Amino acid sequence: MPFMTQSISVIKRNPAGEEIWQYTGTLLQWEAHKIVLEARFMPPDLPFMGIVIRTGDRFIETFFTNRWYNVFEIHDRDDDRLKGWYCNIGKPAVLETETAISYVDLALDLWISSDGAQTVLDEDEFAALDLDGNTKSRVRAALKALQRHFSNNKEPGLF
Repeated sequence: MPFMTQSISVIKRNPAGEEIWQYTGTLLQWEAHKIVLEARFMPPDLPFMGIVIRTGDRFIETFFTNRWYNVFEIHDRDDDRLKGWYCNIGKPAVLETETAISYVDLALDLWISSDGAQTVLDEDEFAALDLDGNTKSRVRAALKALQRHFSNNKEPGLF
C-alpha cells in the first residue's frame, strides 16, 4: 500500500486502451477495491450544466477496481462549496503501479447537481461505440446503480 501523502497518476483511456489524458492527484484513502484522491482542475474555466468548473476547483475522486464507474465530487476553489458530482461510466480502475491507476472511459456519464438533479450525458457517443452486449449491459447496470445511489442517500457522496 502506498504512503498516504503519495502522489498518484491517473490515466484516462479510450475504449481501445489508448491514453487520452493524464494528471496527478494526492492519495486520501486506499482500501481493497477503492482509491480516493484529491486533485485540482487545471484546464481553463469550463461552463458546464449551469455551473462553471474553474481552474483550481477541488475534485475528490473515487475510483473502484470492482465497479464500472468512478465519481468526481467537485468543490469550488474559493469557498469549497459543493458544485456536484461527475460520474464516468467505464471499466473498473486498474492499478498499473503503486503510483498509477487507469480507467477506460466508455463515454456514458452521469451529472448530479448539488441540488440532486440528475442528467445522463453522452448517450449518443456511447451508442456509437463498438461494444459487445455484455459490456453494454454492464455499463447500463452501472448507470442504474449510480442513479439509485444518488436518489436514495442522504449523504450521496459517500460510497
